[in-house]
Amino acid sequence: MVIISNVMYPPESTKEIAKRYLKAPVLPEFLTKRGPYISSSMTGGMNSITFYELDNSRLAEGLKVIGESLAIYFGVPGYTYDLKPYFELEEGLSILGL
Repeated sequence: MVIISNVMYPPESTKEIAKRYLKAPVLPEFLTKRGPYISSSMTGGMNSITFYELDNSRLAEGLKVIGESLAIYFGVPGYTYDLKPYFELEEGLSILGL
């Protein structure tokens, strides 16, 4: 499974985000991080997506660790984020009883 973080902030907060990113704690080995991947737009500002791969049995722990790592950006003007777990299709079907 993966957890995807979607981070948004205005362009004027980029330097502060970068400074805090360089000081971010190292993630535990049970999480495999892909990204962050960055894009920007004139209307939406900066957007960063990161994929975290992990075993299903560690979902709660993974959400907690990732949430804590994203909390270092609290206080940066305009910073928001969301976290969503995504299951492989077969896992999703089994959750539905199919």
